[in-house]
Amino acid sequence: MGGAHSKNKITSQDQAILDLKIQRDKLKRYQKKINVVIEAEVKLAKKAVEQGHKKQALLALKKKRYQEQLLEKTEQELMNLEDLTQSIEYALVEKQVMEGLKKGNTVLQDIHKEMSLEDVEKLMDDTAEAIAYQEEIDQAISGQLSAEDEEEILKELEQLQLDAEMPQVPADQIPVTMTDMPQVPTHVPKEPQPQPQQQKAQKQREELPAMLA
Repeated sequence: MGGAHSKNKITSQDQAILDLKIQRDKLKRYQKKINVVIEAEVKLAKKAVEQGHKKQALLALKKKRYQEQLLEKTEQELMNLEDLTQSIEYALVEKQVMEGLKKGNTVLQDIHKEMSLEDVEKLMDDTAEAIAYQEEIDQAISGQLSAEDEEEILKELEQLQLDAEMPQVPADQIPVTMTDMPQVPTHVPKEPQPQPQQQKAQKQREELPAMLA
């Protein structure tokens, strides 16, 4: 509660501007009344002329003229009030700008204290040396590679980029298709034909019982 009250506290400058605006509004209301009186005096003057009352018409016109003079004075006072109000408001804006510049200058000075000119120069020198060293490395590597090597390296880089963009699927999750299965035979395999030596041995085994008898 206390913080909100102090935040919304009206300063003397705010009060001065408020008073000027209140006075301005009063003058505007007074001008409206004067205009009503002027219109009324004009009507009275016309009516008196129609009735042949010259003196009454002349008196009404004099009153009208007096009210017009008052209206001119209030108009001038109103302009002065508005000019003064605008001047105060502009001065307050300038004050806020100056306070902002002052704070910014203080912050800038603090930054300069934390970062000396020697530190900046050293940082720039270190950066320049690092860039020069990197350029020397690039030139040394480039001088040892042929055009074909450069082309192969670029192709390898492109392949690595493609591999990085493709999602990695574990081997145990790769689906097995029918083309990966062994082919099932569709016919009965033929019996292997016996070789000549095998035929001779078979014939001897068949003749052996007859020879023993």
